[in-house]
Amino acid sequence: MTQTNVNYPSNRFSIAPMLDWTDRHCRHFHRVMSKNTLLYTEMVTTGAILYGKGDYLQKGDSEHPVCLQLGGFATADLAQSALAGKERGYDEINLNVGCPSDRVQNGRFGACLMAEGDLVGDAIKAMQEATDLPVSVKTRIGIDELDSYEFLCDFIEKVHNKGCNTFIVHARKAWLSGLSPKQNRDVPPLDYQRVYQLKKDFPDLTIAINGGIKTLKECETHLQHLDGVMLGREVYANPYILSTVDQSLFACDKPILTRFEVLEQMYPYIEQQLASGSYLNHIARHMLGLFQGLPGARAWRRHLSENGHIPGAGIETMQKAASFVTED
Repeated sequence: MTQTNVNYPSNRFSIAPMLDWTDRHCRHFHRVMSKNTLLYTEMVTTGAILYGKGDYLQKGDSEHPVCLQLGGFATADLAQSALAGKERGYDEINLNVGCPSDRVQNGRFGACLMAEGDLVGDAIKAMQEATDLPVSVKTRIGIDELDSYEFLCDFIEKVHNKGCNTFIVHARKAWLSGLSPKQNRDVPPLDYQRVYQLKKDFPDLTIAINGGIKTLKECETHLQHLDGVMLGREVYANPYILSTVDQSLFACDKPILTRFEVLEQMYPYIEQQLASGSYLNHIARHMLGLFQGLPGARAWRRHLSENGHIPGAGIETMQKAASFVTED
C-alpha cells in the first residue's frame, strides 16, 4: 500500500509558475510522476479573470494540490480573483511580486511591487478576507538599486504584518530595465545565503527558495535551512526528475514509474483531450523532455515536434516516437 507522509506540507517542493508552460496539460503530466508536489498555474492577471472572454481558470480534477498564481495590484480585483479561484477548486492562491517583464511592469504588477510593500500587504489582506485559502507571495530578493538585505526584510515585514506567512523567494534581484526576463533569470547573481538569513530572522514564517536549482540533492541541501524548494525550468527540460520526488522529499513508500510507464499513464488523458478538440501537440510539447539523456531522445522529440500538430495525430504518434527510445 502506498503511504503518504502527512508530516510534510505540499509546499516542501513545488514547480514554479511559468508563462506559456505550466498550463493544465503540463500540470496533469507532472502530477502523473509526483502526487505530493505543489503545482502552480501560469500567472493569470486579474483583468483576464474578471474581464477576459476565455476561461483562464481551467484545471483538471487530477491536479491537486494546485495553486493559482495571480498578477495584479488592485486590492478589490485581487480579492475577487482569489474568490473565483476558490470557487473553481484551487487549493492555494499566490501573488506574483517577482516577474520583471516590461509587459508586467506596465500593468503595475510583478517585481515592481517590491517597492510598494504596504500595497502588497493590503492586497494580501483583501485576498484573505475574501477566501479562507492559504495566500502566499512569490518575490525576489530585491529590485534595481533597492537590493539591500534591510530592504528585503522591510518588505517581508510589511507584508507579513498584513497576514502573509508564506514567501517563495527567487534568490536573485531583478533589474526592471536593461535586462530581458530571460536575462533576469541568469544574469543577477544568486544569493542563497540571503534567503537562509531571512528564515533565521523570521523563523515563524514559511520560506521557500527558487532560482538556479537543478537536482534533488540540491533541494535536500536547501531543505536543511528552509521550509520549501521551488524548481522551474529544470523540471520542464528534464521532467523525469519528478519521478523520485515523493520518495526523496516526502518520504513516501511508492513504486517509481519508468519513463515508459509515465507515457502509458498519459494515454487516457491524451485520448480524452483529443476527443474534446485539443491537438496532440498541445499536450506533447510538455513531454518532449521525458526521455532526456536516453538513446533515441532526440528522435522522440523530433517526431513529436514534426507530427504532433497534424490534425488526427494521436496515441499512435506518441507510440511511434517512443519506439525510437531505448530505456536504460
